[in-house]
Amino acid sequence: MRKRPKEPFIPVERHETVRQKIISALDGQTLSAKEISGNVSIPEKEVYEHLEHIQRTISKRNRNLIITPAECIKCGFVFRKRERLKKPGKCPVCRSELIEEPLFSIK
Repeated sequence: MRKRPKEPFIPVERHETVRQKIISALDGQTLSAKEISGNVSIPEKEVYEHLEHIQRTISKRNRNLIITPAECIKCGFVFRKRERLKKPGKCPVCRSELIEEPLFSIK
């Protein structure tokens, strides 16, 4: 049997950039990185990288990326001083891994 040559990958046609899609998804809505990932059709890992860049660029337009910090489900600890946008691995107080992920919106 002969193998057919593999067809070349054809990327999805996009009219907006990924960051523009994220900004429009967050405009007036509060979403988690997982929800943004589903709306924009990119991996969740990439969402955090884009959000860091969006955070710097939209501030020039007098808009802000509002971050609702992650919270431990077990003891209620809120990660207010956390600089990173990703969900923390463990709670520093009770060591629980049950952590509600941070939420993002643009205002």
